[in-house]
Amino acid sequence: MNREVKLTSDGSKTLYISEMNENYHSSHGALQEAKHVFIENGFKLVDNCEINILELGLGTGLNVLVTIDEFLRTDKNHVIHYHTLEKYPVNEHEIAELGYDRLFYEQNMNEFLQKIHACNWSETIEILPNFYFTKYHCDFFALKNLHLPPVNLVYYDCFGARVQPDLWGMPLFRQVADKMANGGLLTTYSSKGSVRRILQELGFDVQKKPGPPGKREMINAIKNK
Repeated sequence: MNREVKLTSDGSKTLYISEMNENYHSSHGALQEAKHVFIENGFKLVDNCEINILELGLGTGLNVLVTIDEFLRTDKNHVIHYHTLEKYPVNEHEIAELGYDRLFYEQNMNEFLQKIHACNWSETIEILPNFYFTKYHCDFFALKNLHLPPVNLVYYDCFGARVQPDLWGMPLFRQVADKMANGGLLTTYSSKGSVRRILQELGFDVQKKPGPPGKREMINAIKNK
């Protein structure tokens, strides 16, 4: 998979796959999209003292970093268990060129970024006190084989349906739902009607919310059964 680093409109960078004509993040702003979809409409809405997060997929690690950044701004008595899947990991050169550690005021963010990408697959590490991280080197459809605690929050951040429609169908959403706790929240940048109908069929209460810059709407979904 050939990837190149591109600048987005908010000054943060993303990766672009030319053969798919697809960015890892919105061209309108990688950082602001991650914060809007996964922090403002995700992490901040979960009240549990212990939060089990599932991300599909790890990609550049930006969603982990914005989660760490928000965690550091809030009550440190929370315990986070962050699980993420990735089939095509980024390399050291790409990580350095993206420069994500420079997007945050926290001086240790580069250390956290290095830990995220350098740690062993399927091995849980404590990135910082009370923030535990595990990454799995596998296809998203291998989720059914992973032993996870009941998931309270899902970052559904797959490539778009235009290039990977199978990631937005019933089979994968069913696997995700099976890993979630009742009352768990799934948040995604997508607002497709087909996604909303699938989630409703799986027993989710689906709500359309204002999207990040460049996108009119996004979806929040609460698992009710």
